[in-house]
Amino acid sequence: MPLLGDRESRLLIDGKLVAGSGGTFATVNPATEEVLGVAADATPDDMDQAIGAARRAFDETDWSTNVELRVRGIRQLQQAMRDHAEELRELTISEVGAPRMLTSAAQLEGPISDLSFCADTAESYQWRTDLGIASPMGMKTRRTIAREAIGVVGAITPWNFPHQINLAKLGPALAAGNTIVLKPAPDTPWAAAVLGELIVEHTDIPAGVVNIVTSSDHGVGALLSRDPRVDMVSFTGSTNTGRAVMADGAATLKKVFLELGGKSAFLVLDDADLGGACSMAAFTASMHAGQGCAITTRLVVPRAKYDEAVEAAAGTMAGLKPGDPTNPGTICGPVISALQRDRIQGYLDSAIAEGGRFACGGGSPADRDKGFFIEPTVIAGLDNDAKVAREEIFGPVLTVIAHDGDDDAVRIANDSPYGLSGTVFSGDDARAQGIADRLRVGTVNVNGGVWYSADMPFGGYKQSGIGREMGLAGFEEYLETKAIATLA
Repeated sequence: MPLLGDRESRLLIDGKLVAGSGGTFATVNPATEEVLGVAADATPDDMDQAIGAARRAFDETDWSTNVELRVRGIRQLQQAMRDHAEELRELTISEVGAPRMLTSAAQLEGPISDLSFCADTAESYQWRTDLGIASPMGMKTRRTIAREAIGVVGAITPWNFPHQINLAKLGPALAAGNTIVLKPAPDTPWAAAVLGELIVEHTDIPAGVVNIVTSSDHGVGALLSRDPRVDMVSFTGSTNTGRAVMADGAATLKKVFLELGGKSAFLVLDDADLGGACSMAAFTASMHAGQGCAITTRLVVPRAKYDEAVEAAAGTMAGLKPGDPTNPGTICGPVISALQRDRIQGYLDSAIAEGGRFACGGGSPADRDKGFFIEPTVIAGLDNDAKVAREEIFGPVLTVIAHDGDDDAVRIANDSPYGLSGTVFSGDDARAQGIADRLRVGTVNVNGGVWYSADMPFGGYKQSGIGREMGLAGFEEYLETKAIATLA
């Protein structure tokens, strides 16, 4: 049966695909503004049922202790996604506006492959550790450390890389033995809802273990943070919303994982290939219209080479015209919505108001009367105090900032409320590594290295979040630690 064959998705609650009590809401193609179809619109009552189902599945079944079942279910979901990869690819391009080329990487095929790490980790993980016998307080005692699932996980995800982020939460949470309620962004409900179809039709995952609740109302997702039946909330999104999630979770002192915003710096040292480095920075900032939290959007270059750097970056960016995401050669597709396009334009206007200039771009492309497109833009003439250098724009916008040597470059990079990612380019690997070691960020690309991988932890310092996703560290975010002492 084709995925979303009727162009209408359902909620997954307690093992059943059901309609939303609030009716439906439209999902829109951001490249054409055409309505693709509709998604189930959940209400607070639907979320209440989903949380209840997840609670029962955790408390009353053996899911949390049956490693073999969990591994089988994850591998079955992975195989089902592979079997439906072409349908998922077309859905992702149309609903997310993701360029086709990215669906061979982090927009689809990468996250599907990453599920293997989750299943493999569950199979090989040391769930119990024997610390041997000791005599604390004179009592001969055998000590054991047990790692156990936290319980019910509420996952709240954004629209920019929906498959990657949905599976980066579902995979490790399920592998660790938790049950889950997934609330995706209203902009990309289908990317989550199709998982419900695949789980019901192609896996042995028991009813209630996975619940998927799509809704046009952000407040429905906020219920996950407040409900005492939810033991942990795993949230990816803006820093402002992350604060609200953390505040709501404080009432029940539930664990909160937060992967938040970024304003990452791309540092070019004075011995680097300036043209090559600046071109790479421009390419990176334009990819998927700049809609990535870890994308480097501040290009920090030697002051003596500032004009040359701006020219190199603008030369590359001007050639990356916003295009049809169905075209295999498109790098920069649309942004997700008219609201996001207008928000980005507000930032571009602020750059001019503060005395900056556009070396290329600066607005919506004149040759497109449909779709939510923004020209890749290089901003020059501003320092690190400008609004476009301080705040996350989430668009194809690169601000070029001058530095006065290595120490100043590090100062500028670290002078940010965020600390998610960074890049260093130098002709000397040891020098670049030394700079990387001084950056207060969670991931660093040194001279073109790639940190994205299923076994590498991802997350940030400061206001970029709390905890790590992916890797062993990401798996262990979903575990509790129990100390057991037995009289020997």
